[in-house]
Amino acid sequence: MTELDSLDAAERDCFERDYRAAGRPAVIRGLVRDWPIVELGRRDWRAALAAIAARDSGAPADIMIAPASAKGRFFYGPDLRGFNFQRDRGPLARLAQHLVEIADRAEPVAIYAGAAALDVHLPGFAAEHPFSLVESATARVWLGNATEVATHFDLSDNFAVVALGRRRFTLFPPGATADLYVGPLNHTLAGQPVSMVDPLAPDRQRYPRYARAEAQAQTADLEPGDAIYIPALWWHHVQATGPANMLVNYWHNDAAHGGGFTALVHALLAIRDLPPAQREGWRAWFDHFVFGAEAADAAAHLPPPARGVAGPAGPERDEMIRRYLLTVLSS
Repeated sequence: MTELDSLDAAERDCFERDYRAAGRPAVIRGLVRDWPIVELGRRDWRAALAAIAARDSGAPADIMIAPASAKGRFFYGPDLRGFNFQRDRGPLARLAQHLVEIADRAEPVAIYAGAAALDVHLPGFAAEHPFSLVESATARVWLGNATEVATHFDLSDNFAVVALGRRRFTLFPPGATADLYVGPLNHTLAGQPVSMVDPLAPDRQRYPRYARAEAQAQTADLEPGDAIYIPALWWHHVQATGPANMLVNYWHNDAAHGGGFTALVHALLAIRDLPPAQREGWRAWFDHFVFGAEAADAAAHLPPPARGVAGPAGPERDEMIRRYLLTVLSS
């Protein structure tokens, strides 16, 4: 493992040029050090929780609860049919109070609310805590205690800010996917598939190829006020520490045509189990129309009205593809 590149908040141009444009992850130290919640939390985390509770709208959030025996790791049960945690719903104010109540226990439960829309649950928070790196993205809040989120990926670029507490991120590039032993694709913990390997205690006998993924891993410890940029499809394991922590994240994707993972799953049905010669034939089609350097111009030899679903991206073309897929998949 190596340490993830870190930049100072003043190095905005460097970040945009060398990291964001290149799809490379990076930590930006002290980017939101002046946020009121960050300053308050540095002095007194209980006061920070009280401030969060005071702003809570009362809307119920999704809450995950794992027993102390899970040691903070939210994961599957032994047979992979179920999970080692329970789901609940409740307001963030109640969760904040519960975090205070269990803070001094020797073995507290692990608990967090995840991906709660900031404008729904903490109205006015975003206005007082501006984030300059994205213009249009839904801000979401993660609030809990010492927890471990299994290695997973997001379909969009992710900017995450530590507002309270500390977090350790371990990142793996998309090219490490085969060596991370991906879990069930359609029966997941909370959205995207996860790696079956625990980076904190890898079973090297069961998952021998993980050593290759580990060699590509990059880690970073984030303090309050720090931010991290995680490009789409980069795997990341997140470990939160302490009695209370809060993360605000912004999922953002300029190429929001969606459905990459859905396309993969459909390819499992339509292509993966074909005879080898046919799979190779389809590989040529995908290279020409999707992955090749000139894929965007694959239909350029046709007059624009005849390019159809292979034409350049745009609202009309995208709607044409959606209608086509609905027709062929429902027939």
